[in-house]
Amino acid sequence: MPEQTSSSTPSRRTAALSAAGVSIWLDDLSRERLRSGNLAGLVAERDVVGVTTNPSIFAKALAEGDAYDDQLRELAAAGTTVEPAVETITTDDVRTAADALRPVYDATGTVDGRVSIEVDPRQALDTEATVETAARLWSTVDRPNVFIKIPATVQGLDAITRTLAAGISVNVTLIFSLERYRAVMEAFLSGLEQAREAGHALEPIGSVASFFVSRVDTAVDAELEKIGTDEALALRGRTAVANARLAFEAYEEVLRSDRWKALAEAGAHPQRPLWASTGVKNPDYSDTMYVTELVTDGVVNTMPEPTLDAFADHGSVDGDTVTGRYADARATFAAVEAVGVSLDDVIGRLEEEGVQKFADSWTELLATVENGLSDA
Repeated sequence: MPEQTSSSTPSRRTAALSAAGVSIWLDDLSRERLRSGNLAGLVAERDVVGVTTNPSIFAKALAEGDAYDDQLRELAAAGTTVEPAVETITTDDVRTAADALRPVYDATGTVDGRVSIEVDPRQALDTEATVETAARLWSTVDRPNVFIKIPATVQGLDAITRTLAAGISVNVTLIFSLERYRAVMEAFLSGLEQAREAGHALEPIGSVASFFVSRVDTAVDAELEKIGTDEALALRGRTAVANARLAFEAYEEVLRSDRWKALAEAGAHPQRPLWASTGVKNPDYSDTMYVTELVTDGVVNTMPEPTLDAFADHGSVDGDTVTGRYADARATFAAVEAVGVSLDDVIGRLEEEGVQKFADSWTELLATVENGLSDA
């Protein structure tokens, strides 16, 4: 019988996932969640040790209920324009969440207890603007356990290095390809080396690399279905997990490097892989597949609440499902290419679409706040 869980019943399944070395983060935040104690409940009962946000999450939170009405009235009365209002509202929520998770941050030696906030995604192709916004958000939130999210575009790579070099913790987001992931790890190492040279203590500087999962299957599966052969259709739902497993292999290679060992000796924490976009899009697949198939020590899995609830109810931890499976992952890649799918083309398209989707979400958030200010 599935384990029935509630906000007052600890989940042995999420406890097992945590014990296997997976840090469980919630991919959601709202003022109502903070005020109601829901986030604190998830920390206590679902082993949640971090939070990620994005513009869509904030737009949804603002559109539902009345938790932001008083602040919108105050901002409107002060004549605050839309973009400063968005920054005030979002940084207030992130600051409150960071305070709620500060005990986790302290207990884990600065590793977990982190809350992420994203730079304006319209700046994803503008290095200077990204660096400037990252520094401003870091200063405005003013909490050591915040992560500034920076997209892993080509222009974002230098922004990641420069932001880390300034002693600012970074969540690198929107990673789809192994090639780009290796470039992200290079940006991380360079940033920490520059931070060390500048005299920053390395221990408090955190970073994760958000490797997107479900979107890869959605895109590749569509190509496989266009081909339509039995061989192609049999490969559906396999590419995303293979991609993530090979990313972890690349991460292990960096951990064995002399560059990383020197930084670790100076107090640095590794830039952990973070499995993002773990909500399953295809109802034919297990709703916990992007959790159960990506269990290994030293990673983060950030889940939307439905995925977290599903795992708490019927997920399973069957040992390490990542390391030692790299040959199978490469075989999956080869099989997908062999039936006629260009993974380079698909993943390149995903990055372009991802940047646009992030920008569209920001526009939606601006419109939501603008409406709120005008109605206040």
